[in-house]
Amino acid sequence: MNTQTLEQLPDWFWPVLLVLVIWSLYWKMAALWHAARNKQLKWFVLFAILNTVGILEIIYLFGIEKARTEKLFK
Repeated sequence: MNTQTLEQLPDWFWPVLLVLVIWSLYWKMAALWHAARNKQLKWFVLFAILNTVGILEIIYLFGIEKARTEKLFK
């Protein structure tokens, strides 16, 4: 069995992991904020439970939230 220790990870691993964590947290917090502000409990719970590395959150912010905002200002 081939097991790696933390010392055997490539040098690029930690910076990439840090960027992914920051990316995910940014989109998650933005989506949670908008869902809470709009009183969309189902979306809020979905974002709080699932970790989709920002994909679901981006779809919500640029799809659903954008469409809702455009509808309000017509």
